[in-house]
Amino acid sequence: MEKIETIIVGGGQAGLATSYYLNQLGREHIIFEQAEKAGHAWRNDRWDSFTLVTPNWTIQLPGAHYDGNDPDGFLSRNEIVSYFERYIEKFDLPVQFKTPVLEISPLDNEQGYQVRTNSRDYQAKNVVMATGSFQKPRIPAFSANIPTSIMQLHSGKYRNPSQLPEGAVLIVGSAQSGTQIAEELYQSGRTVYLCVCSAPRVPRRYRGRDMFAWLVESGFMDQTPDKLPSPKARLGGNPHLSGKDGGHSLNLHLFARAGVRLLGRMTGAQDGKVMVSSDLKENLARVDKVEGDIIGMIDGYIQTNNIYAPQEILPNYQDGYAVEETTELDLKAAHINTIIWAMGYTFDYGILKLPLTDEDGFPIQQRGITKHPGLYFIGTSWMHKRKSPLLLGVGEDAKHIVSHLT
Repeated sequence: MEKIETIIVGGGQAGLATSYYLNQLGREHIIFEQAEKAGHAWRNDRWDSFTLVTPNWTIQLPGAHYDGNDPDGFLSRNEIVSYFERYIEKFDLPVQFKTPVLEISPLDNEQGYQVRTNSRDYQAKNVVMATGSFQKPRIPAFSANIPTSIMQLHSGKYRNPSQLPEGAVLIVGSAQSGTQIAEELYQSGRTVYLCVCSAPRVPRRYRGRDMFAWLVESGFMDQTPDKLPSPKARLGGNPHLSGKDGGHSLNLHLFARAGVRLLGRMTGAQDGKVMVSSDLKENLARVDKVEGDIIGMIDGYIQTNNIYAPQEILPNYQDGYAVEETTELDLKAAHINTIIWAMGYTFDYGILKLPLTDEDGFPIQQRGITKHPGLYFIGTSWMHKRKSPLLLGVGEDAKHIVSHLT
């Protein structure tokens, strides 16, 4: 087996940030990336009109913070991909593409790990799992009961309205991807049904600034998992928000006003029908409450720190509460020919031949450091802070891990 001091599994932003710091120290390492090109998740798992949801100034990979002329704008999908391509080239990072890792197991002497790829085996003192949070599309088992005449795809495979067959579209999940896709589809003239979950909402801008500026400055993005009400809260969806057309808010009540048919959570499918929970109003109330709580937090931060920011009262939309709830939807009668599963992703660490996850599938670690010497995680949601998986925060975690590793 070829021996390498450190192997990084995954060439996304987490793997690249880790590689940057190892390069700065002159430490031997390699990145194994199963995709053919840089920026795989952004290039292949985002729709055509996708933009960053966080402002450009949050692009803070080490050594390459955003320095363009539009810090408050939102890069397009292709611009994000180009950023990663330039990053690899600028710092000469050792990425080996088209190299999926098939298995990682401890060596018999427990002095490192055997890493099996599609081409050969390697021996490494250290392994950094940088596969991120978006590993395996979440699609419920009852999707197998949907008639074969209906097109089904995960949100990561949606590209644009013309890709879909004629007719109405049912979107399952109302977090960041689901709401953005729903908006694009109903604005294109499609009839859209949207199964609503309790993923939160925040306004795009508030009291003269982008919401993300307030969340970062107030310390909200630096919250650690121990501040959450329960470990399962780590599984919550990202808030409704869009960077498209200069950035704007998304609101389910306004979706209802525009003609989107809001539903509760989908619970099953049978005989050409889908079953839906009667929890729409409950989910809408949770979404509204989170926005109110965050706005209250920001108001308190502004007052405590004597910051000048003009007062603002957000509109109190209520349209969604007037929707008549249903517990069953006949797909044919509703002319639904497409279902988009926007339920997020699940973790998949099957290549690791070690017991390293908790009951929710999260890796067991402390800021990326596991109980197994030389084995690390990075880029996972809530790994250390709320911002850990983001372009804003992954560099901090990479620096910490490399400091420990070296």
